[in-house]
Amino acid sequence: MTKGIKKDDQVMVIAGKDKGHVGRVINVQPDKGRLMVDGAARAKRHERVGGKRAKGSGQQIQQGGIVDIELFIDVSNVQLVCPSCGKPTRIGHEGEGKERSRICRKCGASV
Repeated sequence: MTKGIKKDDQVMVIAGKDKGHVGRVINVQPDKGRLMVDGAARAKRHERVGGKRAKGSGQQIQQGGIVDIELFIDVSNVQLVCPSCGKPTRIGHEGEGKERSRICRKCGASV
């Protein structure tokens, strides 16, 4: 369950080491209740040189080194930022059936 947060929404991290960070949702795992926010929850990963060498050139296909990767965070640690009022807010729903839309709980505008 993702609390109505979708891919490409602007969210604010409200808990954890990146508290206060505002970023765009890159990826969502609704079955696990986790999502990935651009620029938040980064970790360093040590990559080894891999791939096959091209014949004669001696170049590697993949470069090794330390790279930053983004991790999934729990959906309960983020809040949607309303595009009209610019504040982090909870999401409400308005309408019935297929015509259901998300609304901001603070200003009432459609999200």
